[in-house]
Amino acid sequence: MAEIVRMPKLSDTMTDGVVAKWHKKVGDKVKSGDLLADIETDKATMEFESFQDGVLLHIGVPEKSAVPVDSIIAILGKEGEDISEILNSKLEIKNDTASIKNESINTKNDSSHLISNIQNLTLPKSIEVVRMPKLSDTMTDGVVAKWHKKVGDKVKSGDLLADIETDKATMEFESFQDGVLMHIGVEEGKSVPVDSVLAILGKGDENMNDVLAAVNSTPAKGAKQEETKTATSSTAAPTKTSELTQSSSNDGGRIKASPLARALAKEKGIDLSKVKGSADNGRITKADIENYKPSASASKTSTPSVQGAESFVDEPVSQMRKVIAKRLLESTNGAPAFYLNIECDMDNAIASRNSINSIPDTKVSFNDLVIKACAAALRKHPRVNTSWMGDKIRSYGHIHIGVAVAVEDGLLVPVVRFADQKSLSQISAEVKDLGKRAKDKKLQPSDWEGNTFTVSNLGMFGIESFTSIINTPESCILSVGAIRQVPVVKNNMVVPGNTMMLTLACDHRTVDGATGAAFLQTLKTFIENPVMMLV
Repeated sequence: MAEIVRMPKLSDTMTDGVVAKWHKKVGDKVKSGDLLADIETDKATMEFESFQDGVLLHIGVPEKSAVPVDSIIAILGKEGEDISEILNSKLEIKNDTASIKNESINTKNDSSHLISNIQNLTLPKSIEVVRMPKLSDTMTDGVVAKWHKKVGDKVKSGDLLADIETDKATMEFESFQDGVLMHIGVEEGKSVPVDSVLAILGKGDENMNDVLAAVNSTPAKGAKQEETKTATSSTAAPTKTSELTQSSSNDGGRIKASPLARALAKEKGIDLSKVKGSADNGRITKADIENYKPSASASKTSTPSVQGAESFVDEPVSQMRKVIAKRLLESTNGAPAFYLNIECDMDNAIASRNSINSIPDTKVSFNDLVIKACAAALRKHPRVNTSWMGDKIRSYGHIHIGVAVAVEDGLLVPVVRFADQKSLSQISAEVKDLGKRAKDKKLQPSDWEGNTFTVSNLGMFGIESFTSIINTPESCILSVGAIRQVPVVKNNMVVPGNTMMLTLACDHRTVDGATGAAFLQTLKTFIENPVMMLV
């Protein structure tokens, strides 16, 4: 599936960006961590890095050309993929944007008196206010993971100021100008909304009381920013396949590495200066960190606990965990859920899986069988493949199944799209790929958006049965337990057997008890007789 790459907005004053140089051409294969282009903003030139693999199908902006924020600059996908619909849709987006820009003129006129009042509290020309940038489409808050400068330090354009943690990644944040760091507005580990004051730069002799008073009297999201948001909201990208990493080089002691490589090195305690980069210009990638072998003398030490001593550790909440908490709280408070249980005889499924896996280069899991069975059952029970939209119920003609994957920081749900149209081997290969990329933190928003039904499997941990929280706005989520060897009754005789418990959580606004029960009956039939899924 083709992915659209858009021009991001990385500073408060950025309305357009210039593609200074393309590092790839149409038809080139692109790997995660490869440089796509150099992007020139109103303050600096930065590297634009791909976070996914694919083929560069389209370049939408020639070198040295400027385009507005959120404009399509490239399209990535599979070789030979048809992107004509995406290219045709660009005309509609331009027309919609033009009309919104005309409407924004009224907003600008209405707010002119507000801007005039704000300008009465003019900051000294030497003062630069650094605000929390919006680094992804879903980012509402950012955490300052680490400050690389302290108050009083001299800062040059291109110097690393801080590491910013978003809801998707940890990225470097560079200074766009020279000056002295006069004020730090956010402590390390603290979360603040986008556009909040991060820092203030100046010459070093300004009166900070007057400066702070002027800054605090100016709304964090003033009329000018609201106008920009209005003008660009129609072209906001629902997905994002690339993230910006600030330009860095070995000049002045800086090490060139991707944000993912830096985060992984920090996690593993690896000194980047000792790692040799394999990418362009000696750039360090995630693969370089994973393949790095430290010297034999390096070892980890731990402090033994003292018997009888009470202790605890407060761990800052990651942005991923915050998003998970928010989404699940919305689901539990908003969806009136009920739960249905059914037990499946797994003897035939075990035999079928063994037969399939006897084929060379083929290996499917029981979870793959469940996903395929769910897709087939959803086709027969479309009422379960729905979403509650407030004033309407949306029934989907397609079947996209989310597969819950546990990662270090929480839980991700990558999506197997059009699962009913794929074979078991295709589903197996896709689930393995999505699971690996989820644990490597290489998934893109397009990989976890759009699911119409979700499967959560804890059977590999020996959990016999459990209930899951519905992943809104879906109507249902299936919980899959472990396969157990138990005595069963067959032909009026008690014999050894294998069973598996399934639990379906349903949103009662869209799925009634009888509807959910009928779906589970069909699902049970498919799982107990896998050959029926092929008919």
